[in-house]
Formats: sequence, structure tokens, C-alpha cells
Amino acid sequence: MNRTADPSDHERMGTRALGILDELARPLILLPVAAVDRILTPIQKRVGIDKMGYFFVLPNLLIFGIFVLFPMLLNFYYAMTGGTKLFPEDRPFVGLDNFATLFDCDDFLSPNTCQEDLFWRGISNTIQFVVFQVSGIVFFSLVTALVLNRKIVARGFFRSVFFYPVLLSPVVVALIWKWVLQHEGVLNAIVEIFGAESKRWLLDTNWAMFWVVFVSVWALMGFYTLILLAGLQSIPPELYEASSIDGANHWQDFRFVTMPLLMPTMFVVLVLSLIRAVQMFDHIFVLTGGGPGTRTQLIVQYIYTTGFSNQIQLFGLSAAASMVLGISLLVLTLLQLRLGNQSSLA
Repeated sequence: MNRTADPSDHERMGTRALGILDELARPLILLPVAAVDRILTPIQKRVGIDKMGYFFVLPNLLIFGIFVLFPMLLNFYYAMTGGTKLFPEDRPFVGLDNFATLFDCDDFLSPNTCQEDLFWRGISNTIQFVVFQVSGIVFFSLVTALVLNRKIVARGFFRSVFFYPVLLSPVVVALIWKWVLQHEGVLNAIVEIFGAESKRWLLDTNWAMFWVVFVSVWALMGFYTLILLAGLQSIPPELYEASSIDGANHWQDFRFVTMPLLMPTMFVVLVLSLIRAVQMFDHIFVLTGGGPGTRTQLIVQYIYTTGFSNQIQLFGLSAAASMVLGISLLVLTLLQLRLGNQSSLA
């Protein structure tokens, strides 16, 4: 005779099963805890509870020292040595000769008068690239953030779309655009449809710099848009309600409410984009390789080419150029932060 199972029976069976699993899993959980406790307890007794934080930070400090601090000190040493040997003990000490070589110019505004003319062409190209790229990133990121902050249809979708290029590898981004811009690429196909003449966009000195700026802005603006969007959402909506009561229009809201409160975030975007622009290498290296000629060769590519890519590898000269770049970045960053603090106090 069949009997319908009592629901309480199922509850008891489930409780019993959970108890069995708990008994089986408890040793597996307690074993690592006991091992960690056996290691940390003597250390805690020796250094004290107050200093245990240093113990937990130590692995990160070791990684920073090995992969950041030590290479920086080694780079400083290489900048003071000469020759083409790789190992430090084989390199003769030359003092500031590498820096003297870099700054040996009759006219700093004319790279042809410099001993290291490629270094100064890289600086000239970098300044031009930074001005247009940072301006483009700040402008288009601000416009995009303002649009995405409004109540539009599929707002979440469009936010994802604008951020998606940031998730791609810079090499992948550059290869995609290189296929688009090549002579038989998509852009020339569109141009020919309208009856215009196709161009070798990346080999034309008049267009190469424009396209490397365009591709870098397209690839990176999503990150800065996200930062500005966070800044916009931190502005209290009550301020806009108060301005509307006073009869302010949209332009006045933007000028007197949005921009003043968004300026600290704008300075963050400006500093981050400036540092990234000066260090730009990957997009341009894949797109143009610094060409045509030296039209798009920036200072970072000069450092790479001088130290690793030329037939004669001048590690000391490359290290000296990287130190000049690092000091310039430090000065620019401190200057921008100072200006930002002054504007916020005003």
C-alpha cells in the first residue's frame, strides 16, 4: 500500500543532508584557517597588532620595488653610461654626456640644427599630437557625457557602446582602423561611391597625424566620458530646480551650475589624458609605425627605436630621453594640479 510522503519527512531529510555536508566541509575550511593562523600568530606576537598592516602591504611594496622602483633606478644609471653593451658592468660611465647630446642644438625650434634631430622631431610631433588629442578627448567626452546623462531612449545601451572601445586591446583597435584606412579599405570604398578620389590616408603627410589623433580619441574617450558622467551625476538636482525657478535656461544651467561644479572632475580628465597622450605609442606604432617618414613619430617611439630597434642600440641615449620625458610629465602634472587648486579656491 502506497503512502503519500509527509512534507516534514522531506524537511528532515534535507536537514540531515546539510548536516552531513557541513561535517564533510568543515575540515576542508578549518585546515587552511589553521595553517594561516599558525603562520600569522607568531608574526603578530613579534611585531604587534598595530604593525600587522605593514605585513599585509609588504607583498605589494615588493612588487612595486621590483617592477617599478628598481627599473627607474636602473634607467637612471643607464642614462649616465655609454657604449652599446647591455649589462651594467660592461658600460663605461659618461656622466651627463647623453643629455648633452640630446640638447646639442643651434636652434631648438629647428630640429635640423640638432645633433639628435629625431629626438626634437619627436618632441615637436608629441606637442602637436597632445594639443589636438587632449582637446578632442576633453571636448567629445564632455559632449557625450552631457548627452548620456539625459533621459534618452536606451541610455544604458549607449553608455555601454561608448565605453566598449576602452575594453579592446590598443593593437586590435589600431588594426581595425588600419584595415578601414588602407588603400583598398572601407573608407576609400565610401569615398569612391561619392565620386571622390581615394587616398592612401596613412601614407599622406597631410592626413597621417589627423588619423592617429582621431583613432586615439575614438578609442579612449569612453573612459573619460565615464569619469565626467560620474561627475555630472554627483551634482545635486536641487540646484537645477532652483535655477529653473529663477528662470535660467539650459545654457545658463550649463554655464553657472554644471561647469563650475564639474571643474574638479575636468581637471582629473585633463591630467590623465595629458599623461596618456604624451606616452602614446601602441596605436601609432601599429597604424603608421611613425611614418610617413617621421611625421607621426612621437617621443616614446624615439626612445624605443633608439634603445631597441636600431641596428646600434644606444641604451644610454634612450634612457636619457626617457628621463627628460619623465621630468617633463612631472612638471606638467604639478603645474596642472596647482592651477586646478587655485581655480577651486577661487
